[in-house]
Amino acid sequence: MPLPVITHTRPSPPAQSPTPEHPVTMVARDLQADEFVSAHQHSWGQVTYALEGMLRITAMDSCWIVPPLRAIWIAPHVVHEVAVLEKTRLRPLCILAERAPFAGRDCQVLQVSSLLRELIAGLAHLEPGQVSTRATLLSSLILDELGRSATRPIRVPLPRDKRLKSLCAALIDAPGANLTLGDWARRVGASERTLARLFERELGLTFGHWRQQARLAHAAPMIARGMPLAQVAGELGYASPSAFSAMFKKTFGSSPSAFFAERPPD
Repeated sequence: MPLPVITHTRPSPPAQSPTPEHPVTMVARDLQADEFVSAHQHSWGQVTYALEGMLRITAMDSCWIVPPLRAIWIAPHVVHEVAVLEKTRLRPLCILAERAPFAGRDCQVLQVSSLLRELIAGLAHLEPGQVSTRATLLSSLILDELGRSATRPIRVPLPRDKRLKSLCAALIDAPGANLTLGDWARRVGASERTLARLFERELGLTFGHWRQQARLAHAAPMIARGMPLAQVAGELGYASPSAFSAMFKKTFGSSPSAFFAERPPD
């Protein structure tokens, strides 16, 4: 089977960087599947959000898979890269550093409310750099709504050891793989004991717990697209839908149906 062609896309600055007068700006971009925005950073904060499609964001030795019901906050000067997993209507918000809705450098996965979705759509319809009462009001409302957004613990930590990086990258690309740690050890050229020690030391998780995190991260966009739980469970390597639901509830504190109860309007 031929490898997918990955198109590298240069990060593009907004037509007008955020300023005290315009603390929120945006450049709408439509990206094709397998496009890749290489590692970069901004002096402003960014809310990476897509009206449609699915993204994988990598930053600070972690990765997040972001469906349309979610967005990710990236603090100013945090180096990040973006992989487009399916055709995406990207609508990133550039936020003036002084108006950042979250303290610190940690990335945050945000639940996108119906109101925030409509505010972002309204901002996208304005001409870049447009000075108007409407632009000012939309910026203020977006900042207020961002600060009220619920955050979600969907994060997959990434290692630095090259053997572990190879293993983790393969599982992120194919989360349903049921190979044991011993199987992976033979593939990456390390002993099972060495890999187990590296998981604990570099990621603070056992191999099994890390794999669960990777699978649950993939589950979010599948469920958001309306895929039946039985199919999600099968594709991610779970023995049954009930086994998947139990693991989901243990991690997030609610069932998959409750977690994704709030859906944006069509």
